[in-house]
Amino acid sequence: MRTTVAVDDNLLAAAKELAASRGVSLGRVFEDGLRALLGRRREDERPEIPVVRGRGGVRPGVDVTSNRALLEMLDEGTALEQLR
Repeated sequence: MRTTVAVDDNLLAAAKELAASRGVSLGRVFEDGLRALLGRRREDERPEIPVVRGRGGVRPGVDVTSNRALLEMLDEGTALEQLR
């Protein structure tokens, strides 16, 4: 399909050089660029979300409603000097 678009002079010159160096048409350079851009956009719209399947959770006896209990659990096994 033919169409008319406005392209920056510097961008057009670079696209022409690229087409000549690859031995392809200017239209092919534009098509390849658009395909790459549109393909990347689709990937960005639907990020992969990791799904963790397995056991987990909080250790028995830890109160998840208490910040102090959670901090004590995280600091367990760490020397007091390192916590200061």
